[in-house]
Amino acid sequence: MKLSLRRVLALFAALLIAVATGMTAAQAATNFDNAPQGAHYTKGSAEPVCTLDELTVTCTGTEIAGVGNTNATVTLAVTSTFTGECQNPGSKDKVVDPFTESDTNTTSEVVTSTKNGRLKVPAQSETGESSEEFLADFSCPNPNWTPVVSGVALSYIYTLTFEGFTEPAIRITG
Repeated sequence: MKLSLRRVLALFAALLIAVATGMTAAQAATNFDNAPQGAHYTKGSAEPVCTLDELTVTCTGTEIAGVGNTNATVTLAVTSTFTGECQNPGSKDKVVDPFTESDTNTTSEVVTSTKNGRLKVPAQSETGESSEEFLADFSCPNPNWTPVVSGVALSYIYTLTFEGFTEPAIRITG
């Protein structure tokens, strides 16, 4: 199979964009062994689906039946990882201190089961930190140096953990 240079460059550009924006395939797992006996998705409900739009991760809601009077905590943590360098203003080409820093924004909510033993888990949304927000709080070891961000990667972890259980019944990473 012969690929044209244009096609190879287009594929390479798409890969670079995916890496630069931190896009990865989400991995989801439901394990009702980490839930009250009899827990299951209600008819028409399924494992939440998380999507990334720029810096915001949004995960759909779901409904689980068979949980009795057991509440759960749903958490969505979005981590922005910044790579870059501190530059000496006297020589823009001289990297004096490379850095990799991460900041995590988290939302968490206790979801109460209803009298019918159902858990209505609402949709969750959280936004990662932008380069501008990061640079507003970041400083190089030497105040004369200038921080420059060269890359940002976003990742997230969504979990639903029932009271009395140490491991989540639902875990989605991306």
